[in-house]
Amino acid sequence: MTTGRFHKMHGLGNDFVIIDARHKEIDLSAAQAAAIADRHSGIGCDQLIILRPSGQADVRMQIFNADGGEVEACGNAARCVTKLLGEESRIETAGGIIVGSATADGAIVDMGQPRFEWQSIPLAYAMDTLRMPVGWEDLENPAAVNVGNPHVIFFVDDSNVVELERLGAMIEVDPLFPDKVNVNVAHLADGIVHLRVWERGVGLTRACGTGACAAAVAAIKRGLVTSPVQVDLPGGSLTISWKDGETIQMQGPTTYVFAGEADWAQFG
Repeated sequence: MTTGRFHKMHGLGNDFVIIDARHKEIDLSAAQAAAIADRHSGIGCDQLIILRPSGQADVRMQIFNADGGEVEACGNAARCVTKLLGEESRIETAGGIIVGSATADGAIVDMGQPRFEWQSIPLAYAMDTLRMPVGWEDLENPAAVNVGNPHVIFFVDDSNVVELERLGAMIEVDPLFPDKVNVNVAHLADGIVHLRVWERGVGLTRACGTGACAAAVAAIKRGLVTSPVQVDLPGGSLTISWKDGETIQMQGPTTYVFAGEADWAQFG
């Protein structure tokens, strides 16, 4: 395996190492992906993104979490890839096709239609997904939404005081979620959704695009807000637009940090 070029980008602090393998085959193992993502001995990122040829879109986006596990979708990465390509793009992911358009400071992406059926989250057994009759300590009755990957959203009085690092790690691997789950805690103030996210395979992140989509959709479904919704995360704000039966539109900034080269054989 030879030296290859990569791009470092982030969306609201949710950061990515992006490798363009559309014209040169690059095959990385889960262990290598985790080594690249390591912030002490690797390049450092929340997710490693590999761009590959696609037979049904402009590009296929393979997504590795920091632990080396592959995931279906990533909204912030989709915005960064759209901005990197610099045009309207169709991006194939394991969670479906994402359509993006570059803007002056970032991108707007069509994240597809949210799914609410318990089998689509997926859950281990049938239940109402808008107000799930389950709880973990003080976190109770979440909503569940699949926006290319699975999310549960807890609406609380103050998301900032929730012990999300501890509870998120517990809920992520609960047997109720066969594919694990992303854990969101949110509160509303002045019509704005304030959100913190524990990402499966990553941990606490400064921003999560699919989490923002899931939280906004759940808040709209519960009648707490109307579209468009401003979602504030530790890393900044996203604007989410959605109406029942339609696709989710997510808009926000992206930042190009630097380009570099690395010998991928040295990782893992």
